[in-house]
Amino acid sequence: MKRTAVVLMGCLAVAGGMLAAQETAQAHHAEHAAAAKAGSAAKIREAMSAAPAGIGKDAAIMDWPDTPDGPMKQLRAGTNGWMCMPSTPQVSGGVGADPMCLDKTFSGWAEAFIGKTDPKVTDIGMAYMLRGDKGASNTDPFATGPTADNHWVKSGPHVMVILPKPAYLDVYPSDPNNGGPWVMWKGSKYAHLMVPVGAMPRPAAKKATSAAP
Repeated sequence: MKRTAVVLMGCLAVAGGMLAAQETAQAHHAEHAAAAKAGSAAKIREAMSAAPAGIGKDAAIMDWPDTPDGPMKQLRAGTNGWMCMPSTPQVSGGVGADPMCLDKTFSGWAEAFIGKTDPKVTDIGMAYMLRGDKGASNTDPFATGPTADNHWVKSGPHVMVILPKPAYLDVYPSDPNNGGPWVMWKGSKYAHLMVPVGAMPRPAAKKATSAAP
């Protein structure tokens, strides 16, 4: 009888430990799910902020992949044909750096750009970046940082436009500080019009060099 009681108590102790472990695992899972939900909500708000409220509220929200070759993740379905994304993790360095919203035509252009293929533009396409960006080369579409000669440009709030005939862009300058629209990556297959809707950040002052004695 005593042996049976000891065995029973041991079984109860094991069961209690298993139940406690299960409850701990469930609590951790619930915390992780809540954190993921809060993170997704923040990303959705950030992505929506790239465009006018009337567009952002009904746009599909896509998040960047976890790996460079991975698929994008849908955070919310949309109904108006626009797609918005939070800041690019490779460039942003923080929330609010460069979220964007693209229409269907511009989304196709972006896919070609990411895949380094020829874009097939048959209509006018638009994209909003109303919170500006962290900078890009105006001469090298695939530059990842500023160099001495790649004309790194940081833009304020702007709209981007692509046209079915690149020659239509020839009448616009490539100077981002001309006071109006300008062409980024002029002469390349990824050329597009940048239309400022806010102040452009002032270009960094060049350091003076002293003459040799």
